[in-house]
Amino acid sequence: MLDAALIEQCADPSLTPAIVEEFIAAVGAEDPLNVTVRAGSKTFLVRQAKSPQGAMRLVQDHLGKAVVRVGITQYPVGIGITDKSQVTADVFDACNNIKIGTALFARVYRIATKWYGAPVPEAFTDAIEAYQTGYFDGEYVFMAEDPGESVELGVPDRSVSEEGAMETESENARSDPKNELRQQLWAQDPNKADIGVDLSGIGDFNRE
Repeated sequence: MLDAALIEQCADPSLTPAIVEEFIAAVGAEDPLNVTVRAGSKTFLVRQAKSPQGAMRLVQDHLGKAVVRVGITQYPVGIGITDKSQVTADVFDACNNIKIGTALFARVYRIATKWYGAPVPEAFTDAIEAYQTGYFDGEYVFMAEDPGESVELGVPDRSVSEEGAMETESENARSDPKNELRQQLWAQDPNKADIGVDLSGIGDFNRE
């Protein structure tokens, strides 16, 4: 479980600790140096990085060719980036990764909640999916206008077990007619989308 002090210090203030915990449990990784490379519906196995600089080299190897997600929040590195040098190794710092990842998710969650018109549980579920695919209601969600913090965000329902959620996901994958669309959305590369999210201001790092 993520340390409560780290959440309080680093997470976006518009999200409650309960929301942050559920968000990271749903989409995150335990290893701050984790790099996930996805193209279409396929996830490619990459070597385990042992340092932020090593993880950065993995990012640079794949950025622009596939969807690259990093760190505790599996932040989609590269959105709005035109030059690989703009991405720094500080994205692998646990606190910085939580900061930018939760800020991006908060934006997505507000968009989903506004669409529903109320902080209903479905808004959180859809926001998680939108964060993973980059799309909500058929549109590139990271490019959509942020409705602002006036939107009230609901706390996720913890009563649904992880096993039950997995079963539901499996059933939906078989029966949901939109599943094919989801696979198509996965194939889109957010690293090529210009949405003005620039990580260059996060900080510099010393190369090995």
